[in-house]
Amino acid sequence: MELQDRLEPVISVAAEHAVAVDRDARFPEEAIAALRESGLMGLTLPPDVGGLGGGPQDMITVLDAIAGACGSTAMITLMHFAACAPLAAAAPSGDPELLADMATGRALGTLAFSEAGSRSHFWAPVSRPRLEGGTLRVSAKKSWVTSAGHAEVYVMGTQTADGSGVDLYSIRSGTEGAEISGGFTGLGFRGNASTPMMFDVALDDGMRLGDSGAGADLMLGVVLPWFNLGNASVSLGLSRASVAAALKHTTGARLQHLDQTLSALPTIRAQLAKMSIELESASAYLEKAAARVADPQDDTALFVLGSKAACNDAALRITDAAMRVCGGAAFSQHLQLERYFRDARAGHVMAPTADALYEFYGRAITGRPLFDPPAETDTSGAEEAAA
Repeated sequence: MELQDRLEPVISVAAEHAVAVDRDARFPEEAIAALRESGLMGLTLPPDVGGLGGGPQDMITVLDAIAGACGSTAMITLMHFAACAPLAAAAPSGDPELLADMATGRALGTLAFSEAGSRSHFWAPVSRPRLEGGTLRVSAKKSWVTSAGHAEVYVMGTQTADGSGVDLYSIRSGTEGAEISGGFTGLGFRGNASTPMMFDVALDDGMRLGDSGAGADLMLGVVLPWFNLGNASVSLGLSRASVAAALKHTTGARLQHLDQTLSALPTIRAQLAKMSIELESASAYLEKAAARVADPQDDTALFVLGSKAACNDAALRITDAAMRVCGGAAFSQHLQLERYFRDARAGHVMAPTADALYEFYGRAITGRPLFDPPAETDTSGAEEAAA
């Protein structure tokens, strides 16, 4: 079955329910059911576990298309792909059916990285396991977990037991101590159930992804490229839908007293042109970034860093311009522009934030390390004062 054949039913169902999902801030059950049936949940997983063996270019195609129909469904799908990446790279030994479940649609995955204590610095969890009666346990407060309460698999990050590194663990839904600990009513992506969760759970080696301490490398070397490309794709899907809606409205709506459409105004045409050019530019950049992830080269890291930031910011500008050229009509729901506008605001502040990515990109091109070592505290003044 061709990719487009799998994708079309998902897009159709997602579009049918998108307005209600946004209005009621409810999880898009219908669209996710269609996704499970489509086989696309195994898009990026290898054929030997039931996946389709697709690459980064396939993922950005799928997410771009779904985002144009329903941003919440696209974000949920993105987080599933982002969870698949480290699980495929370092599958937990104690759950041999996990990848097959995720590939065939039996298990929806997501990430549980961000913590209130380290906020958008998802690579630096503050939670740390402890030994209780010979059992390793962790109490991790996760601040944003997409698909919380709906996913069957959570890839959770925490410090190693000795605090020297980071570990990732695969937590199945229904695990004792894994619970939703808050609600979510957002400005955009209102249906993605991105709520806080508490993981007060027992851990064992069979749940861990890779060797102890491998979590940071998996986060930054495996999850980040796929997440950044996917997040950028969602931004572009929202941008593409906004351009299409703006073109349809401005070429159809008429100024009766002048007997011409809105697009007859030079100022409107100029804005439409700028939107279209920026969309095509961002799309070309993302295509090149996906190619670099599929076939790594010396500059791949730059494209990974730049793709999300560039497409997030393009979406901010494009959706803003679409609202402007459509005027008061954009504030009503029949164009759906106000939904695209709200959804587009989320990508910029999702970790790693666009501003953080620009900083990392700047460090990379100026020869600085991405992460400075923690500053040592100078206690000499305090010691002298005490003396």
